[in-house]
Amino acid sequence: MSGQGATSPADLGDAHILITGATGFVGQAVLERILADHPGTRVSLLVRPKGSVRGSDRLRTLLRKPVFRTWREAVGDAGVEDALERRIRIVEGGLESAVELPGDLDVVIHSASAVSFDPPIDHAFATNVGGAVNLYEALVAAGGDPVVVHVSTCYVGGLSKGPAPEARLEHGVDWRRELAAARGARDGAEQRSREPERLRAFLADARRTHGKQGPQAVAQVCEEARAAWVAADLVDAGRVRAESLGWTDVYTLTKALAERAAEELWGASGHRLSVVRPAIIESALAHPYPGWIDGFKVADPLILAYGRGQLPEFPGVPDSVLDLIPVDHVVNAILAAAARPAEPGEPIYYQVASGASNPLPFHRMFENVQRFFTEHPMPAGEDGHIRVPEWRFPGGRAVERSLERKTRMVERRERLLERFPTTPRRRAALARLRSARSDLETLRDFTLLYRAYVQAEIVFEDTNTRALHASIPEELRADRGFDVTAIDWEDYLQRVHIPAITELTRAFSRRGGATGRASALALPERTDVVAVFDLEGTVVDLNLVGQYLRVRAAGFGWTAWPVALARVVGRLPAYLHAERRDRSEFIRLFLRNYAGITRRRLERIVAGGYTETVRRRTDRSALERIRSHREAGHRVVLVTGSIGLLAEPLVGLFDEVVASEMHERDGTLTGYLERPPIVGEARAAWLRAYAERNGLDLAGSYGYGDSHSDVGWLELVGHPHAVNPDAALAREAVRRRWPVDEWKRGSGAGQVARAVGSTSIREG
Repeated sequence: MSGQGATSPADLGDAHILITGATGFVGQAVLERILADHPGTRVSLLVRPKGSVRGSDRLRTLLRKPVFRTWREAVGDAGVEDALERRIRIVEGGLESAVELPGDLDVVIHSASAVSFDPPIDHAFATNVGGAVNLYEALVAAGGDPVVVHVSTCYVGGLSKGPAPEARLEHGVDWRRELAAARGARDGAEQRSREPERLRAFLADARRTHGKQGPQAVAQVCEEARAAWVAADLVDAGRVRAESLGWTDVYTLTKALAERAAEELWGASGHRLSVVRPAIIESALAHPYPGWIDGFKVADPLILAYGRGQLPEFPGVPDSVLDLIPVDHVVNAILAAAARPAEPGEPIYYQVASGASNPLPFHRMFENVQRFFTEHPMPAGEDGHIRVPEWRFPGGRAVERSLERKTRMVERRERLLERFPTTPRRRAALARLRSARSDLETLRDFTLLYRAYVQAEIVFEDTNTRALHASIPEELRADRGFDVTAIDWEDYLQRVHIPAITELTRAFSRRGGATGRASALALPERTDVVAVFDLEGTVVDLNLVGQYLRVRAAGFGWTAWPVALARVVGRLPAYLHAERRDRSEFIRLFLRNYAGITRRRLERIVAGGYTETVRRRTDRSALERIRSHREAGHRVVLVTGSIGLLAEPLVGLFDEVVASEMHERDGTLTGYLERPPIVGEARAAWLRAYAERNGLDLAGSYGYGDSHSDVGWLELVGHPHAVNPDAALAREAVRRRWPVDEWKRGSGAGQVARAVGSTSIREG
């Protein structure tokens, strides 16, 4: 027993207990059990500040989480405050650096770790190995002799088959050398990412995909690509280094090396060390209540992706064991190990797993998941409910070949569609292809991450763990024990675990949906915000080419239209090249078609048939949105890179129109602009200056655009909208979670005629 005053072999008496990782899944469950069932103990929590939030404030937030609900109800508000005052102490700080610990500790439960299969190698080592090293060095410096329970994982044995004993790992890897190498990995990756050939590749891709936005956008995307390359390189470095040493991934490698650090720095010095290795930890079987879970855990993304129909097949071995263990079993084992410490200098190992005593084969797990989602299908919006697939387990290589083939096919179709102008039908097709590509990426990621776990041929022995369970007094075993043979997997999966995680995902969806479309359309009454509308393709179903052809038809007769069209078609390659490279360059090049037209004649054309054409092609949805903004007191501004005269038919709808101005010589347009068009980054700069000059709040303002070149200014406002977007903007809007509006095309002629009045056009 640890601590004085213990009343049974399962009691911790008045022990002073340090918990690391108390805000994590296992750590908070351990803290709850100690507070609820070991009232004589004192607890120190190692909690780092988060931004400006102190560790003590984080503790109060932690104690309001669902895991503590039963305890809070039992002790009341006064009991919670008493615990905060007398029992719980915060040690401000984290294990990423040296920390000073109390010298009177009786028990240390080290559960802090980065539970991710594929983190960057430096992060994985810093948290899992470096954190353990800092903890044990701090304990040695504190001068005490506490019982240490080091929480690891069953999968520290690496790529092996057959029985895995509850014993010290057999390997010769030097954890000090590996830790030093991992710490230097980022510097190497950063240096390699800046080599000229890589920067040229990043720059070429950025120009190809974001050239229309302008040079600063290209530079930003280029730097983002470089940073992403560094992150991917470090993830790959961790994965490859782990495999080269015989481990499944960098997580299991670092947990294995952390065990070795604990053995050398603490256990070998004559201290008491127990290593608890849980298998795949999932929701609680019984305590604090059935189904309690804090976020999605290892198996849950796989279960939910299947329920959503995203996994038509999976490379699992049907008769391999998926070793799940409820979190309350793990917590009970940790506390039992703390109450019955190892002998000094003789570490003991406990594998809290189900595979040896109550195995759950992967095919049985699949049957339970399939049955649940067949009886309780997940909703699929307007399409009814999702029908889950039947897995045939064709083998890993067959699944991977099929995945590669389908991915290539989807990518080819996507690239083909993106070459054409967008229509509602093409946007819908692109959305379906992107969804399919996302599903394929999900399957690919799961294949990489879960391969070692769903194809495992390893069984974790649990002799020590069963003996530890048997040491608990019989009258306490039902509550504080961890007998895996008592778990009914069908009951646990069907009635406890899968309902818990599906409810969790529905709760996330409800929270996300509550701020979706309704908040996007609700317009608060304000006079300090602006609603900025792009003209071509957003308010009017015309682009620069369409405007020009209508001008020729309205001013020179329909016989002139074929000539104008032939002229445009002849120059189409040059226009397309300019458009892909820079929107501003395309506008300059195309507006040269107006050279030779007198301003007076263009004014007559606009006042005549052109006005009717523009109003007829004005989107009704745009008119409704403009009216809503004006009724809410917002300033409403139209901005276009085209000629100001061509926006004349709509000036009465807006408080201000900002447009380009053509250079004239003796009243005749020369085909050149007086100054660069306000598009892309120039529009973003204009918007910043406009807001500052007029005292407008951009965070509360609105923007409506249809082109990828609009991203630079749309991202400045708090409420950006992608309206009938081109393929690139649609993709960016989905990535940034911007609303995508499909506005009705034409005919707003009558509404425009009723709404127009007089508004100034500010050119340039």
